[in-house]
Amino acid sequence: MRTTFERAELGRGDAAPSVVSIGVFDGVHLGHQAILAANVCRAAELGAVPTVVTFRDHPKRVLLGRAPRTLTTLEHRLQLFQRAGIEHTLALQFDADLRRVSAEDFTRELLVAELGAKSFVLGFDSKFGRDREGGPEFLMELGFDVQVVPEVDVDRRAVSSTAIREAVELGDLAGAARMLGRAVSVFGEVVRGDALGRQIGFPTANLDLHHELHPPTGVYACLARRRNPADRSELPAAHPAVANIGYRPTVAGTRPERPLVEVHLLDFEGDLYGEHLELEFVACLRGEVRFDGLEALGEQIARDVADARRVLARESGPSL
Repeated sequence: MRTTFERAELGRGDAAPSVVSIGVFDGVHLGHQAILAANVCRAAELGAVPTVVTFRDHPKRVLLGRAPRTLTTLEHRLQLFQRAGIEHTLALQFDADLRRVSAEDFTRELLVAELGAKSFVLGFDSKFGRDREGGPEFLMELGFDVQVVPEVDVDRRAVSSTAIREAVELGDLAGAARMLGRAVSVFGEVVRGDALGRQIGFPTANLDLHHELHPPTGVYACLARRRNPADRSELPAAHPAVANIGYRPTVAGTRPERPLVEVHLLDFEGDLYGEHLELEFVACLRGEVRFDGLEALGEQIARDVADARRVLARESGPSL
């Protein structure tokens, strides 16, 4: 998938025909997936490029002065867009200048002249442009081909990023997964830690999530998916893993400002520093507990690993 971060990188008047969808798409949940699937289908019919226009930061940071913690960072969203079949994403910086652009100027000067938009696939509540004046009806009045994707409901509730955030924060992995259409997951870069896990026999990858929302503190059975940093392609195998989210109460020292995310990949040897991992949460094994020393902690981690193997084998088959 091609990703463009600056309008200056786009041509003018020579862009390939595209089908465009616009939105934050935080979580890339079932409602978003319906939009992306319809986009890919319409693009195939027109011989056009399935294209998404999204924003690097949540627009509410400018509009309201604050923004919710995201379910998916930009890098995570880009990964999920690519998985859905999107071929080009324009990731704009939503700032005061962009906020002042009228919906008509945004449409004619950016979407049509620079992106080559021939058709649009939008959610039923999609809004864009100054004072949110743009939307499906606005584009239809300008004479564009527009497909509107209706609301998606799960368990008699409208699927939304807000509802999924609530479920994730409460630890309702199953409820969140039903609305996401996939397992709850986080995406982060492996950064260096203090190598404590290696000292007690369970080397861990420390993930920097860049403020992405995660489940409550505890120990989880997971699947870890590695990404090729060169082209964002996924490496084929998902590794069974155990993840700890927490403040490491057994370890002496200063309590971290926010929970750490530490992942032990089962039966894996290698250097992951600098790589990006998508971590899918399969089940919560236990809450965070303080142990009487590192030896007791190591013994419990061994039990966690055994429990994770059983859970993952039950969920994914005997190969794990």
